[in-house]
Amino acid sequence: MISKFKILCLTTLLAGAVAMLPTAQANEWNKESTVTFSSPVQIPGQVLPPGSYVFKLAESQTDRHIVQIFNEDQTQIIATIVAIPAYRLKPTDETEITFEERPAGGPDAVKRWFYPGDLDGVAFVYPE
Repeated sequence: MISKFKILCLTTLLAGAVAMLPTAQANEWNKESTVTFSSPVQIPGQVLPPGSYVFKLAESQTDRHIVQIFNEDQTQIIATIVAIPAYRLKPTDETEITFEERPAGGPDAVKRWFYPGDLDGVAFVYPE
């Protein structure tokens, strides 16, 4: 027969072990990234004014290339973009956004987005 003291010790030990398990962060699944632009930038379908935005992958098990862009406090979705896979040779420790140059006078266009530490990301496609 197990004493109450042993049960209490085992329960405490088990609770401590569970508390030490790593927790999955939502931003690792959806690649949530806050980015700030100091000048207007183009995304497919529109131009974003200067400011901070949240980029993340849509909650889809089958398509990991649907990007949602929200305002900074995530109270409004600004765009949902179907992107294509993009790859890089060396990961970085920070979110990386690359731009596609546009004709003089117009905003640069967001070309690719990579989450910190990842070699794969997404590329935005623009009409010709």
